Amino acid sequence: MEILENHDEWSLCFREGWLAYYERTGALDWSLMPRVQNRCAPAGPAIDLVASRLMLVTSSGAHLPSQEPFDAASPLGDYTVRAFPSSTPLADLRYAHDHYPHEAVERDPQVLIPLRHLDAMVAAGAIGELAPSVVSFMGYQPDAARVADETAPAVVEIAQKESVQAVLLVPS
Repeated sequence: MEILENHDEWSLCFREGWLAYYERTGALDWSLMPRVQNRCAPAGPAIDLVASRLMLVTSSGAHLPSQEPFDAASPLGDYTVRAFPSSTPLADLRYAHDHYPHEAVERDPQVLIPLRHLDAMVAAGAIGELAPSVVSFMGYQPDAARVADETAPAVVEIAQKESVQAVLLVPS
């Protein structure tokens, strides 16, 4: 099943509309943004979380101080991913994403990175185990084709290397 139905058609509309306008004027006109309209949601077989390894994926732009921050200033988005250990103390994380207010995550990082809640669920037997890594990306990504071609495969590659059966995506 495709992540982005009508990929080529959507990409052409994006390039000839929103992106061309931005390149011509330097302005972001969201009324020109083609909307993704998938008819079928990607799905797979049901899994038993009790016997599964779960990976936390976040679009918060979280990263370690030692990692290169996401390019939050780019009006075209940043399609890269960062991985960090799921044992990372939440106070050690930084957030390079300026398209959402940070007050809530500064008060309680678990609103976007619920690792300690997931640890408690593992301890209670509701989840088999957490994957060794958390995967983070910046949710501001206007080019859905690049999300399908670059960001999603990068997340999947990490999940496959860590033998993950389930993913919890926490959007920002």
